Amino acid sequence: GEPIRGHGGMVLSVAFSPTGQQIVSAGEEGTILLLDVEDGKSIGKPFTGHEGTVHSICYLPDGQRIVSGSYDTTVRVWDAKTGAPLGEPLHGHNRSVRSVVFSPDGLWIASGSFDNTVRLWDALTGAPIGDPFEGHGIPVNAVVFSPDGSRLVSASYDGTVRIWNTKTREDVGEPLYRHNNRVRSAAYSGDGSRIVTGGEDGRIIVWNALTGKPIMGTGI
Repeated sequence: GEPIRGHGGMVLSVAFSPTGQQIVSAGEEGTILLLDVEDGKSIGKPFTGHEGTVHSICYLPDGQRIVSGSYDTTVRVWDAKTGAPLGEPLHGHNRSVRSVVFSPDGLWIASGSFDNTVRLWDALTGAPIGDPFEGHGIPVNAVVFSPDGSRLVSASYDGTVRIWNTKTREDVGEPLYRHNNRVRSAAYSGDGSRIVTGGEDGRIIVWNALTGKPIMGTGI
């Protein structure tokens, strides 16, 4: 079929709804589109409110809400059906928000930013939870929760990956270092035993999530 069009520039993030019936997309021009999987047509009007490029979007596990992170330094939560913003923008970062994700239980939002920090937010109230996670020396490009929500992984332009305990807010072990350039992406395996990362060095590395040791990868 034909490509789905609708954004006025680059598409920087896409996600399926939990039912698989819709796709949500985030655009360089600052809008979010909800699309029908069968015909690719927009459902309702674009979600508007961000004042800059939308870098990251994620569905709540129950599909009722969508969270987005933007160049305008804010995190926003939206009604997934109507596209209406829920509450005020979440302020706390002072540079572009590059990655957002809901916790598996839907109670928290994590965000990673070009201000070098990771933040946790109450997904219902939008209130920040504690102080930011600090440790990366330069921008954070990706954040992801473990399947049980007890750990949060952050990947940074400093070439490292960090694992955080979401309750104590402390590093779990030493930073994971095998990439020799910016780390762009990270994901957990379904059982939480492994982490995979990808970087600008061309490497894909699989790590033991408990020990932090690399167990598979290109050029390690």
